[in-house]
Amino acid sequence: MNPLIAISLTTGVLSGLWGWLSISLGLLSWAGFLGCTSFFASPSDGPKGLAKSMMTNLSGVAWALVIIKSSSMFDAEIVGYIMTAIVSFMMCIQAKRSWLAYIPGTFIGACATFAANGDWQIVAPSLMLGGLFGFSMKSSGLWLSAMLSNANTASTVSEPSNS
Repeated sequence: MNPLIAISLTTGVLSGLWGWLSISLGLLSWAGFLGCTSFFASPSDGPKGLAKSMMTNLSGVAWALVIIKSSSMFDAEIVGYIMTAIVSFMMCIQAKRSWLAYIPGTFIGACATFAANGDWQIVAPSLMLGGLFGFSMKSSGLWLSAMLSNANTASTVSEPSNS
């Protein structure tokens, strides 16, 4: 089976499962899909891609909290803009560390935190479980593709020739 079709199938099934599970656990379904997307878009593959995606998502959550907390300490609106500029620089420069070298993952974590009004206690687990679901979607799709391709090859080899 074509890997894209297999990944599409497993992604569809697991997306439905995530939708149900996230609501059942009181998590943010949409934030989980951001964690999933972060894994799928990661420049690294497999467990390394998952780890890098999760680390950068969590760093983005932390950076968003820095902006939120520091901005709330002052009445001047300009402070929020200055903090956003400084922290955005930091979110990018941290990519000098290989394990944080996925800038979009950092911004995904920060954006999710802003969208949830700083409620990091629900954003972080939603992103992490979403990342695990993304990893499961791709891994199970690749496994399904390989299994069906091997089954196809085995049946083709064992069929007698009609020549």
